[in-house]
Amino acid sequence: MFYQSKILFLSFAFLLSLISLFLSAWIVIPAPNMFLLKLAVGAPEISPWLLILNVLSLFVSFFWIRQRKIQRLAYIFSCIGLLFCALVLVNITTTQMQIEQGMKQGLGTNYLDKIPIQVSTKMQPSPFSLINTFRGIPLGKTRHQTGIVFANPAGVALQMEVYQPQAVGKYPALVVIYGGAWEYGNPHANSEFNQYIASRGYTVFAIDYRHAPKYTFPAQLDDINTALNFIRKHAAEYEADVERMILLGRSSGAHLAMLAAYQPDAPTILAVVNYYGPIDLTEGYKSPPSPDPINSRAVLKAFIGGSLSEFPQQYKMASPINYVTRPLPPTLLIYGGRDHLVEARFGRQMYERLHNSGNTAVFIEIPWAEHSFDAIFNGVSNQLALYYTERFLAWALFSQ
Repeated sequence: MFYQSKILFLSFAFLLSLISLFLSAWIVIPAPNMFLLKLAVGAPEISPWLLILNVLSLFVSFFWIRQRKIQRLAYIFSCIGLLFCALVLVNITTTQMQIEQGMKQGLGTNYLDKIPIQVSTKMQPSPFSLINTFRGIPLGKTRHQTGIVFANPAGVALQMEVYQPQAVGKYPALVVIYGGAWEYGNPHANSEFNQYIASRGYTVFAIDYRHAPKYTFPAQLDDINTALNFIRKHAAEYEADVERMILLGRSSGAHLAMLAAYQPDAPTILAVVNYYGPIDLTEGYKSPPSPDPINSRAVLKAFIGGSLSEFPQQYKMASPINYVTRPLPPTLLIYGGRDHLVEARFGRQMYERLHNSGNTAVFIEIPWAEHSFDAIFNGVSNQLALYYTERFLAWALFSQ
């Protein structure tokens, strides 16, 4: 019995060190498929938790493993896991300084002075809080409405969700467009972000659109424009100031947000926030990422309705980078340095095109982050992104 217990403890200790290393390894290993992509997205964001797990596996190995070779191997696994976690945590300060420099370069060295004190005091006080990683970012109380049908194109009921501050008033309108490769998703996505932002003094409209492959471009853009018209028509009902409207999207939703804001006949849009959105569909088709977990060319074919050789003009029309030919709303571009769906180089190219054409733009690259990093609201990367997104939104509202 004693011998069996000893074997059991040894197995558990060794398995713990192995699991700790396996989870931590996805901080640096690119995911070859969608299943493993979830690990690659999540591992950097929960690196403080993984750090604790690796430290725990070290202690367990020390007390429970008496066989020297196995103990040494468990130590090695745990130490490598700790090293992977450290790659994120030790770079937070440096990354924050680089982002701050980019904000000042894009918005002006005194951009924070444009934000009223009553607004800035509601924002996150620091770019990263270890406490918030473990306990969660406080969201605040809001009013929330769901199931609001704003259109029925081709018999498809398109709905939106509205998040409002608790107090009745008139608030800036933030229109949020979800991602999902243009093929899936719903307005309830990223609800924690929507609630958080609404509690800070915005009316947040989380809107829907038709999905590929059944509905190809420009159906999605048409739906976004329909939603914007609905919001303007019903602004008073939802306590929204549509003269202070900002668009924010993630991935394919960011792509649609930029397209909608950059159209020559677009309504007044104060600013655009792009979380890892596709920029140049033509180039994206020609040079997909490697590895390519979602088969990017297949996704683009489903969205456009065919290949680049079949519809070159459609790919051009659907690429936001081709609309940078005139004054455009200020744009915040946030990308992950390890993004294997929409590479950060596209965001950088968009920033350079906007900057060189005289438009206001900020490019933020979070070096360890993968695509959809903000799916973990309390994660390391989203804390940084949220901190600067808040400040960009406030700057856009009060500096123009």
